Amino acid sequence: MRTALTKEDPVFSIHNLTKMSICIALCCVAAYISFPLPFTPGMVTALTLTMALSAFILTPRQTLIVMLGYILLGSIGLPVFVGGTAGLGRLFGPTGGFIVAFVVAYPVISLLKGQQISLKRYFLIAAAVGMPITYLGGVIGMMLILHINLWQALVMAVFPFIPGDIMKAFAAAWIGVKLNKIFHQWR
Repeated sequence: MRTALTKEDPVFSIHNLTKMSICIALCCVAAYISFPLPFTPGMVTALTLTMALSAFILTPRQTLIVMLGYILLGSIGLPVFVGGTAGLGRLFGPTGGFIVAFVVAYPVISLLKGQQISLKRYFLIAAAVGMPITYLGGVIGMMLILHINLWQALVMAVFPFIPGDIMKAFAAAWIGVKLNKIFHQWR
């Protein structure tokens, strides 16, 4: 009988634990690469690039663990959320919907990426699936916390971020393809 943390479980192999740990660390660092916009509590950040990259190089289960690990670190007070912030207050603040949406968006990206290593597919999944799920969380969060209407939430949580997120989705897809080709050679 296998237990959850045995050598036979490929999710918890040293190789995969190392990849997941590096992905969490990259998310923590990328959250510091951010800048504010004057008309929204949301910030432009490199975090979504590293989260998409994690989804491309990990399985859906591993991606979920990475997202939950990252959120746990920030929730217990480590300054790993966007802009070096932390605490449960961030989850229940105006941008908390984005953080909660990460738990759904990036495992779904990982699930839909398929077995073939494909720049086009990776990019389309990140842009057409991951971005809308993340935006939906942000819009809902801002509407609930700031008591604003849908149009105001779209202006604050979606429209200003689309061009940058498209570029980050492409960059994550490109890096993900390169890394997966390297990882495939190691097998």
